Amino acid sequence: MADPRGFLEVRERVTVPKRPVSVRIMDYKEVAQRQDAGVLKKQAGRCMDCGVPFCHNGCPLGNLIPEWNSLVHQGRMEEAAERLHATNNFPEFTGRLCPAPCESSCVLGINQPAVTIKQVEVEIADTLIASGGLEPVLAVRHTDKRIAVIGSGPAGLAAAQQLTRAGHTVAVYERDAKPGGLLRYGIPDFKMGKDVLDTRLAQMEAEGTVFRTGVSVGTDIEFAALNRLYDAVIVATGATVPRDLPVPGRDLSGVHFAMEYLVESNQVIAGEREALRIDAAGKHVVILGGGDTGADCLGTAIRQGAASVTTLAIGAQPPTERPGHQPWPMSPTLFEVQSAHEEGGERTYLAATVNFTGTHERVMGVTVAETEFTNGQRLPKPGTERVIPADLVFLALGFTGPERAGLMEQANTEFDDRGSVARDGYYKTNTPGVYAAGDAGRGQSLIVWAIAEGRSCAAAVDKYLMGETRLPAPVAPTDRAISML
Repeated sequence: MADPRGFLEVRERVTVPKRPVSVRIMDYKEVAQRQDAGVLKKQAGRCMDCGVPFCHNGCPLGNLIPEWNSLVHQGRMEEAAERLHATNNFPEFTGRLCPAPCESSCVLGINQPAVTIKQVEVEIADTLIASGGLEPVLAVRHTDKRIAVIGSGPAGLAAAQQLTRAGHTVAVYERDAKPGGLLRYGIPDFKMGKDVLDTRLAQMEAEGTVFRTGVSVGTDIEFAALNRLYDAVIVATGATVPRDLPVPGRDLSGVHFAMEYLVESNQVIAGEREALRIDAAGKHVVILGGGDTGADCLGTAIRQGAASVTTLAIGAQPPTERPGHQPWPMSPTLFEVQSAHEEGGERTYLAATVNFTGTHERVMGVTVAETEFTNGQRLPKPGTERVIPADLVFLALGFTGPERAGLMEQANTEFDDRGSVARDGYYKTNTPGVYAAGDAGRGQSLIVWAIAEGRSCAAAVDKYLMGETRLPAPVAPTDRAISML
């Protein structure tokens, strides 16, 4: 236990400090700042090492949260980093990007604000990196097995690192110019700087993982060639097919999928593209979808100098406190204020998009109506239509599954009724030697689930190739823990 009187002495929950809004909207540097070491120690000390730590159940990775909280409270940061990395390959990613279901399950949350688990996690990781302690973990033995990982998002990276450390030869195929997937091209720098990603990739390369970028599997290299070259293949392409909105005016110029916008912006900031094709400067922007992707579009549009930004959500505004039908330790649906929401823009709820209006084939407005429940469905309420001016519209409505063209057609891989790659409880697809991990098989989900699935899939592949494995397997695709030993 970190402190026998932890939350009794320190009742206040102190979250991550942020740069002032007026300063941070002028650049794309990370909004969050490092937390003072003394404050961090006190916040970690609020964790009471509960007899039944429900935070473990809330975390798909099974992070040893009470253990590293106690070590942080004692000032033993190096040991805390060892505990953290025992279950999580990339805590510097999850500490920045995960919505922290562990905090919803924190026992302290019954009658007090939960422990700042996510903040402690990222500080452990950042302290290790700043001290130069993120050294390569080299395999103690090497096998003659070769594995291809398709996709370099969090699931693919986790699987690749685990299998490299197990002694296999691993090549990660990425169609973009640099590895990282949506971590690089979908997440704005103000949420996670790309130096954080590059530091971890450098560690992986030093360990022996090979990255083959600019290679589209199914086009630049056929799946049959992968089968000849490798003993196993892991599909970790993510769920990248965006959900569309087929309403009148959808084909007007100026209506874009959110990822078109975010990827292009990240490429320009990184110097991979000279100029913006989709620029919000001086324009009225409307974002459909109130989730993380919508917030990323909001923060980006504000930094580009948009005249106004309106975010539309079809559902009701969530409550600010845990509702009765989602009692602890469930993960409640609550009204969330992300850093981008602090910077400006208007949020509108119960708004159904009726159509997009415009002239000369260019969007000029979004017709919305209030929604009401009719026959169990949320439908537009007649007579409540209004037009919101819009020069740019971004569809941030989620994703329907992985892309099927090329790779899946050549591999004859089956899909389930949700549009994801079909697999069994050990991540195997119907194609011998082919496995699927992360959003490609699970559907759109959280980064922490992607890493957990990548680790588990690596254990399954290791056992398939070697007959046994010592790699940990946090979860099965069915969300139930499985033993791979």
